[in-house]
Amino acid sequence: MRFAPSPTGYFHVGSARTALFNWLFARQTGGVFILRIEDTDTERGREEWVDGIVSAMDWLGMAPDEGPYRQSARHDRYSVAIDALWDAEFLYACDCTREAVDARTAARKAAGGDPTPGYDGHCRDRGLGRGPTTALRFRTPEEGETVVHDLVRGDVTFPHAAMEDFVAVKSTGQPLFALANVVDDRDMQITHVIRGEDLLPTTPKGLLLWKALDEAAEGEAGWGEVTALPAFAHLPMLVNEQRKKLSKRRDPVAVELYRSQGYLAAAFRNYLALLGWSPPGDAEKVDLDTLVSEFRLEDVHHAPAFFDVKKLTHLNGEYIRELTVEEFTTAVRPWVAPVAGEWVPEGHAPPWPPERFDDRMFAEMVPLVQERVAVLGETPAMVDFLFLADPPLDEAAWQKAVAGDDGAVGLLRGALDRYRTVDWSAAALHAATLELAEAAGRKLGKAQAPIRVAVTGRSVGPPLFESLELLGRDETLRRLAAALERLGLAPAGSAG
Repeated sequence: MRFAPSPTGYFHVGSARTALFNWLFARQTGGVFILRIEDTDTERGREEWVDGIVSAMDWLGMAPDEGPYRQSARHDRYSVAIDALWDAEFLYACDCTREAVDARTAARKAAGGDPTPGYDGHCRDRGLGRGPTTALRFRTPEEGETVVHDLVRGDVTFPHAAMEDFVAVKSTGQPLFALANVVDDRDMQITHVIRGEDLLPTTPKGLLLWKALDEAAEGEAGWGEVTALPAFAHLPMLVNEQRKKLSKRRDPVAVELYRSQGYLAAAFRNYLALLGWSPPGDAEKVDLDTLVSEFRLEDVHHAPAFFDVKKLTHLNGEYIRELTVEEFTTAVRPWVAPVAGEWVPEGHAPPWPPERFDDRMFAEMVPLVQERVAVLGETPAMVDFLFLADPPLDEAAWQKAVAGDDGAVGLLRGALDRYRTVDWSAAALHAATLELAEAAGRKLGKAQAPIRVAVTGRSVGPPLFESLELLGRDETLRRLAAALERLGLAPAGSAG
């Protein structure tokens, strides 16, 4: 099995699903999982994208058994194949520009002929020589058909009459996708080609090239021996909420993005595995051993699979809550106290200065935070009030719970007064605040809302009274007083 991505952007979730299905099949069958980088597009390819692919695959726990191999290092081998196909007259030279092809199509249409766009075989019998101004086209059979035996979709038939003489080699001598892939798959003895359905239309080209290489003359080219075709499995496309194909422009599709947001590798891998396939039963949380033992290419659906971020996030929350406290603390470290030289989540630096972070205090908060976050990246917002000099005020929460609440001032002043002398423990703070709520004729949740916003800056977060206990009496009182001052009021008793 091989996974052969092009490094022309971030690692797409669809590519990750393809890699995972290849990896699962290799693990189940005892096969070899190969990573092959299709880096011949020098204009769009970037080395950092290669690094991203390798890093993301390693994060997901599916490092290749071999590779990464690079197509850019195999030009000599492609040249041998091109020579063999040329000598056997499967390829011919063509100097037609795209404009010329389009012009002939328009002329045919105007004359009432075949309006189908595409190449018309203009150079097929011109006998042009190879050179820097000619591409090499494959001589597609004029009759018959090519059938792709697909493990997911069954037999898919492509009539040759509907296929043009496609370009196999650019004028630069660089082979295009179909030819390079066929040469690589033959040399690497690939037995199963598992890839996205968007590549199904290119498959008949590959099969024609494969057959041509089988038939090409022996000699220096070395293609005389017939090589067995691999089995093909074209996976369903991934779609968004509108059931449209996932787009890099409008949808969050980068694996690196999800890792930086704090999705766990195990949860992400679990979710990817269920996009187009599922083991027996209706469980959505499936351990890796089960994925490997139950995966079957024949059971992959051909209907589009909905990439549901909400479902992924819910599943990730389940995985987070199953971690031990020690595992969670280790996993969340890059978001709260990153270590120099180790991986850090892009765009998610802690909002507090490193020197203000307190390991002991954070350790106290971990059990309270772990049960409330769905992704690790939500953790800093749960604890930042502990490590910032002032709480990060949510203006909407302030307006609703404090400025827009006629009873907020009385509750803040009451808390400021009672918290000065109460035993500083979560239980005592809870009891004192409950008394304030009863005196104000409110339920506890409604009464503590302005206190929470004043002290933590937000209307939601970990349990309030445990948070106040950790923050400490002096800092809590200071923030309550600051909230009253922000309202233009002096704290009760401040004059004396």
